[in-house]
Amino acid sequence: MTPAAANPTPASPSPVHPSRVRVIHPGGGRDTTGPGPVVYWMLRDQRLADNWALLHAAGLAAAAVPAAPVAIAFAMFPRPFLLSARRRQLGFLLRGLRHLAADARARGLPFFFLEDGPAAVRTLVRRLGASTLVADFSPLRPVREALDAVVRDLRRDAPGVAVHQVDAHNVVPVWAASGKLEYSAKTLRGKMNKVMDDYLVEYPEMPLTAQWNMEMPEEVDWDALIDRVFSEAENVPEIDWCEPGEAAAMEVLLGSKDGFLTKRIKSYEADRNDPTKPRALSCLSPYLHFGQISAQRCALEAKRRRHLSPKSVDAFLEELIIRRELADNFCYYQPHYDSLAGAWEWARKTLMEHAADRREHIYTREQLENAKTSDPLWNASQLEMVHHGKMHGFMRMYWAKKILEWTNGPEEALSVAIYLNDKYHIDGRDPSGYVGCMWSICGLHDQGWKERPVFGKIRYMNYAGCKRKFNVDAYISYVKRLVAQSKKRKAGESLDSEAKQSKP
Repeated sequence: MTPAAANPTPASPSPVHPSRVRVIHPGGGRDTTGPGPVVYWMLRDQRLADNWALLHAAGLAAAAVPAAPVAIAFAMFPRPFLLSARRRQLGFLLRGLRHLAADARARGLPFFFLEDGPAAVRTLVRRLGASTLVADFSPLRPVREALDAVVRDLRRDAPGVAVHQVDAHNVVPVWAASGKLEYSAKTLRGKMNKVMDDYLVEYPEMPLTAQWNMEMPEEVDWDALIDRVFSEAENVPEIDWCEPGEAAAMEVLLGSKDGFLTKRIKSYEADRNDPTKPRALSCLSPYLHFGQISAQRCALEAKRRRHLSPKSVDAFLEELIIRRELADNFCYYQPHYDSLAGAWEWARKTLMEHAADRREHIYTREQLENAKTSDPLWNASQLEMVHHGKMHGFMRMYWAKKILEWTNGPEEALSVAIYLNDKYHIDGRDPSGYVGCMWSICGLHDQGWKERPVFGKIRYMNYAGCKRKFNVDAYISYVKRLVAQSKKRKAGESLDSEAKQSKP
């Protein structure tokens, strides 16, 4: 899992900026008659529109002589990575893929859903006689390890197959934004702004490829698949406030009824840090996490509307591009992105110096998970995450810092925070989530502050500070309503399930 060079080998021909693509294995020397198909291994970017990896795959296929066809493959990851997700995240993923598969069929794009894990990608590539495998990009270890394994096997068993990787997730490709681990948003921002105009461009039309006339994908019984996956996954209930899929994502971004950029953007700059005003937020994070919408599309549409609310659009672009891509930079260049070993030296030192400090309260992971603490504000934030699948960004900071204060040391605190975040957040197991926990507990992308017990020089937050910033009682009341609605919905679903089972 060695990070890519800052100037990767360009791949051509392609409608994609050459620095967005890196050639992992050049392939060549094939003894076949005519070009084989190009297979796009969809990983993190689960969409057909505005997808640089799919565009690159289509460009390669269209440029072959004669033109070759292109296919899409999605492989379910085995335990422990994918099924460490719960029903909440798996349901959103699979229901989104169900929409994608139907859209692909309507466009004449074969979509292969592979239940047997990433190794099945290698088997499919060989069975189809593919010329090139194009994979999109994730900085997370399990995905990188899976790609490395497939490439290693293809080099051994099918060396003629080229393997390319495309960063279709970030506006500025992670390896083009910086060739090293950045210390803060400030250090990355300057580098990204110098090249932003090269990458923040409108997407081209997909090149015309040859018609698919090869092996057809097996039909997927999505209902049976979801039931089967759910039977193995932990029962964290799905959410109902966020419909999966590309069409739903575009509705949240640009919808005429309640779209973020069309109806809600004006309050973003002033209200985004107030947990009592959740409608000020974009609500795009689930779609960005699952790649059901492109961050670049969001940025392009926001820039077109900047004249309507300049401060809000600028604040949104800072979060969408700089802060989100800073998280990818950290997870890409720091292999210990989810442990104390990944913190800066000053932070590790101060945390360990205060690891044995007396805590006023010590709570177990189970007590924290069940919101059984003496702090009603913290309990509300935990319950918002458990029942709503999303915690307000400001509260995530307070929530994680109190876990540091209430556990036996920084290693335990970070472990508990990541466990709860990944279990309940619809956008769990994301670089932004890991960086959020690391910022709160380990001072990542921050500076040293006044030294105090337990925290050392890590930035401190407390209940009194929250009261000065927003109406704490209003937030707690808001969460109580969410929890009541959630329990009512689950009770109704349980009755519906019992009624279905009782039918002859």
